[in-house]
Amino acid sequence: MRILWLKTELLHPIDKGGKIRSYEMLRELKKNHHITYLTLDDGSADTDALVKSSEYAHAVITIPHKTAPKFSLKFYIELFINLTSALPYFMQKYVSNAMLQEVEKLVKSQNFDIVVCDFLMPAVNVPKQMEMPTLLFQHNVEAMIWRRHFEVQQNAFKKIFFKKQWQKAIAYERAACQNFDYVAAVSSVDANIMREEYALKQVADVPTGVDTEFFQARNDLEKDAFNLVFTGSMDWLPNEDAMCWFITDIYPLVKRHIPAVTLTIVGRNPFPLLIESSQNDPSILVTGRVPDVRPFMQKASVYIVPMRIGSGTRLKIYEAMSMALPMVSTRVGAEGLPIIDGEELFLRDTPEEFAEMVVNLLSDKALAQRVGQNAAKTVHDKFGWKKVADDFIELCDRAINVKATQG
Repeated sequence: MRILWLKTELLHPIDKGGKIRSYEMLRELKKNHHITYLTLDDGSADTDALVKSSEYAHAVITIPHKTAPKFSLKFYIELFINLTSALPYFMQKYVSNAMLQEVEKLVKSQNFDIVVCDFLMPAVNVPKQMEMPTLLFQHNVEAMIWRRHFEVQQNAFKKIFFKKQWQKAIAYERAACQNFDYVAAVSSVDANIMREEYALKQVADVPTGVDTEFFQARNDLEKDAFNLVFTGSMDWLPNEDAMCWFITDIYPLVKRHIPAVTLTIVGRNPFPLLIESSQNDPSILVTGRVPDVRPFMQKASVYIVPMRIGSGTRLKIYEAMSMALPMVSTRVGAEGLPIIDGEELFLRDTPEEFAEMVVNLLSDKALAQRVGQNAAKTVHDKFGWKKVADDFIELCDRAINVKATQG
């Protein structure tokens, strides 16, 4: 199969969940299919990102595109201007006439079997009328993320902003999904939401995978008996909200029972509030970007996922499971993953319940070991990337058949 794959960024550095899922999927697909990767490029990728793209694509085309850095003057000006736009800001900033024209040119000039739009964001540069079969790869239900931002926000001004973004996101996402021949979700939960709220018929889910050879537990490294760890891109608002909530509402409850507890937050570009928290509390380490998250995960005794906002599925959970880490997550954090509370991890939603379970795992090493081993076995048995890629190609075939029946 010849695939034109649309994206808004080069994948290296592979330092966040969406990039990991795209990279692993493409790397597996490339073994049996021809991949042409068309992407926006804002210049923030690694200097060798274009060279390394040969790991996941046969041909790569980049379109220069600038977005305003978060919290810059231009960023706030764009937010203000976006108040009058029908597009939510997270879509508006990726509008590119150059990419739209390149898509049109490639579709006419090359013999692709299908166009795959990876995430919702590149869809803003996909022509509305396409003769070629199209598939939208939805890593999240984006409107759900903005709805949850609105629901948990306490600041009145921000609450108004998030509500507007949520309303715009629903309208745009519904129309965009309906413009594709098929939609691939990353969980049955997301697929059902899109069926019910967006009236989609041609939608199905593909499982989340993990590189089980890369994420393996090591017995030669000593653990810190009271260390907690969270990993994720810390410039993504749901991750920031998760850790701010944990530090404010949950961590003090854990400390009350285990004063020696420490917390490590691993991920790129942490927001200033998190850096300030680490400066005020020496038991909190905020690393920023690291070349490899595994040493920090291996050192920890409990992995935490205190997320209140999000959609899709969290790759970080499967990575931690693959390393046999005992875990406490909110239900939102583990949403869409076929795992069982009390068997492979523990699901707790209130600060009191979350803290109590963390304390139990830090105190009961036998319990921690049992749930960690169960988690590792589940992931290693069921969630390798080859099966995920095979399922994805099946959905591409469905998209092609849908287009054929439409004449």
